[in-house]
Amino acid sequence: MKPHQWDDFLKHIAQEVNLTGKVKSIFLTRFAYEHWRKPDKEVWPLAQAASHESYKKQMTTVYSAFASHTDHGCAELDLLSKGPGKFNILRDWLQDIQYPKWLQMRAAVLPQDLPILNYRTPLSANSPFYIDRPPTEADCTQAIQQSGALVRIKAPAQMGKTSLLRQLLFQAQTLEYQPIYLNFREAETSIFTTLDKFLQWFCANICRELGLPPKLDQYWAEDIYGSLMSCKTYFQTYLLPNVDLALVLALDNVDRLFEYPHIAQDFLPMLRSWNEEANTQTIWQKIRLVIAHSTEIYIELDAHQSPFNVGWPIKLLGFTPEQMQDLARLYHLDSKLDVQSPDIFQALKALIGGHPYLVHLTFDALRRQQLQLDHLLQQAPTQSSIYSTHLRGLWNTLQGQPQLATAMYRVVTESPQVRLEPIQAYQLESMGLVSLSGDYVQPSCDLYRQYFANMPLNNHEFDSL
Repeated sequence: MKPHQWDDFLKHIAQEVNLTGKVKSIFLTRFAYEHWRKPDKEVWPLAQAASHESYKKQMTTVYSAFASHTDHGCAELDLLSKGPGKFNILRDWLQDIQYPKWLQMRAAVLPQDLPILNYRTPLSANSPFYIDRPPTEADCTQAIQQSGALVRIKAPAQMGKTSLLRQLLFQAQTLEYQPIYLNFREAETSIFTTLDKFLQWFCANICRELGLPPKLDQYWAEDIYGSLMSCKTYFQTYLLPNVDLALVLALDNVDRLFEYPHIAQDFLPMLRSWNEEANTQTIWQKIRLVIAHSTEIYIELDAHQSPFNVGWPIKLLGFTPEQMQDLARLYHLDSKLDVQSPDIFQALKALIGGHPYLVHLTFDALRRQQLQLDHLLQQAPTQSSIYSTHLRGLWNTLQGQPQLATAMYRVVTESPQVRLEPIQAYQLESMGLVSLSGDYVQPSCDLYRQYFANMPLNNHEFDSL
């Protein structure tokens, strides 16, 4: 008989030993109760491993995480032993020793004893509250293993882009790559005065992350070669030769550049050119670019120069009902919700669209406040609900763009699906307010439909559309 809550236990222990990405997925598949008696040759296709050989290498990583020299070590697990014995040893150790400990710990922990989660900020790479959204994490990990890779992550604000970047950079470390994170929102406004100043800030901060002295004066000659060529020369002759490992460069909030077209129109094509250089020059194969942005690009770029139509596109979606169910268990909401009932999470999916920030906000309110789910659902679109701050922020943004506000009003008050001007449709989608189906637009969740349908709108704005 399958151990009670065995799947939840496996997810917990995977987080304890920092299994992420494809390795985590393979661990969860191999040690699932229904696969215990299956040989590896039957399991590796179920785990969606690239090949049997790849699966075996990733299982070696799993066994290494539980070896006797680790904090969660299994004393009997010998990494040098051959054959299938390692699986049986680790499975029995998990079932007979770790699983009972987990059940005892879970029974002893009360909701008020759980750690406080600041769900308004990105989750750390080892956060127990991070929920995988397959195949996103595995796809990103696979992509950065390609020389000269370019990964593009697009999603509205607070959908988990930065949390995904942290997971990916942690995975880059396990692959023995050099991770670098650069957040364009952290640059002060004066940095965007000129292209040259921005590029020097860009290069200097990457060197800082690598522990290299900037040495900009020795390699920079914008008055002779120009800023773009100086930047390329700096990378090609100084920075990359001094990096022994492949460099995973994660650029967060790239859409901030859209506010400065005089920079974006040169910087973004430069990233595209670096990606193309990897096809012919070995030195550029060291760089694996990951670009994260919220909004659609609305400055004009030549299709052959834009980095937004090449590489590996990743579009982050909201949590599925099953993923919300997993998160509810992590929040220990058993006494507040019937976490075994899919109907509850289907209703939440319809209300908030699986939006990660709103899901965390909902579960935190249920855990820490004297709220019941039915009351929360009833109050959801009102000014007194837990979502009011989030909704007012979106409303204020729309008020600054009257034509966009009018377009949103049409979406929530006309037929189930309406057609909008392409730019308006993409802008609303970038804000997370609508979803697109071909040429038609509809609210991304019922919360937005109810809230914006009841907000006042000047008639002359609607008439002028």
